[in-house]
Amino acid sequence: MQIQLEQIGKKYNREWIFRGLSYTFQAGKKYAITGPNGAGKSTLLQTIAGSTVLSEGTIKYSIAGQEILPENAFTSLSICAPYLTLIEEMTALEFLVFHQSFKCFMPGITPDTALEIIGLTTAANKQIRYFSSGMKQRIKLAQAIFSDVPVLFLDEPCTNLDETGYILYQSLIQNYAANKLVIVSSNDKAEYHFCEEVIDIKSTNKHESKYQSALSNCR
Repeated sequence: MQIQLEQIGKKYNREWIFRGLSYTFQAGKKYAITGPNGAGKSTLLQTIAGSTVLSEGTIKYSIAGQEILPENAFTSLSICAPYLTLIEEMTALEFLVFHQSFKCFMPGITPDTALEIIGLTTAANKQIRYFSSGMKQRIKLAQAIFSDVPVLFLDEPCTNLDETGYILYQSLIQNYAANKLVIVSSNDKAEYHFCEEVIDIKSTNKHESKYQSALSNCR
């Protein structure tokens, strides 16, 4: 999938988080969105994913040159983010089975194999409410990365992960996201070191009650 931003902007009340952004994300490539805290990285990611409404501008989605309606784009993407909650009354296995009713996993991946890959087989029948924050993050990564979709959004993907979790994350990206368009929002280089392009979104001049954002390739 290709995603094209055309002069997009997002504001809350009268304050612009970002404005006038134009950029094209190419199918199969890896991108990182970086910038200081409060610059709008997560908001930009949510906007690109279609989960936050634009204040101005347009976003176009296309696969093999065929345009997809924005309201249908969600079927072709998955997202892992701290602000997305799990259904904690479910067990890990029940949650992944439930997830597949919306998005199928990649060929060869089942809920059982997914739990094995992320090291949670022994916790398969345990309610998620009793999981540690690191275990919950592994479940979030699994449901996003194993989904059989061409686009993967990752917002601070290693939140709550220990060193072993970081290693798992790198392995998941290498083995299961090689052909996907991946967009990572993070300030931690360990989370986006594999990205081919790094996009810096900078906030300036709050005294004018707006954020002037700049997108620039660092490579």
